[in-house]
Amino acid sequence: MKSYKYLILSGLTVVSSLLAGCEKTEDPFVDRVVAPVLVLVDGASDGGGQTAEPVVTQKITAPVVMTVKILELDKSGILDYKVGIDSIPVASLTVKLMKREVKGTATVMTAIADLKTDATGKATLTKTWAELGIAAPAVGSSVSLTWTGEYKGQAFSRLSRIQGVN
Repeated sequence: MKSYKYLILSGLTVVSSLLAGCEKTEDPFVDRVVAPVLVLVDGASDGGGQTAEPVVTQKITAPVVMTVKILELDKSGILDYKVGIDSIPVASLTVKLMKREVKGTATVMTAIADLKTDATGKATLTKTWAELGIAAPAVGSSVSLTWTGEYKGQAFSRLSRIQGVN
């Protein structure tokens, strides 16, 4: 009988120490903030530009033209199936376009353009391959980009990539 008491007492001690050690902590690896806008990359290979880094293919013999559409998502009707989530174009929003390059262990960002969205929420970049840092583009040449801005006091970023084709 005595051995059962010690067994039960040890089991309760182990369980209570495990429960005491279970407290909710923040994720130390990824600081997540919900983006204030949805940034869609037109012409992306995935059809809607909703992958982590949508790729837009451009001819190496022509200027690079890339368009993003920026939308605010109105979720006030999310619980009403007749309303749902509404996508509202964000007009007159300044978006900075940066080129991303990995050099050694660091990522170097270079400003390419400041763009402004039109009434439909679209901002279009038109540059030559040389202006993007590729003097002699070949099939497979690519440029990694980051679209950044601020909406209603909250910053956002969107990755994308341009890749050269024939």
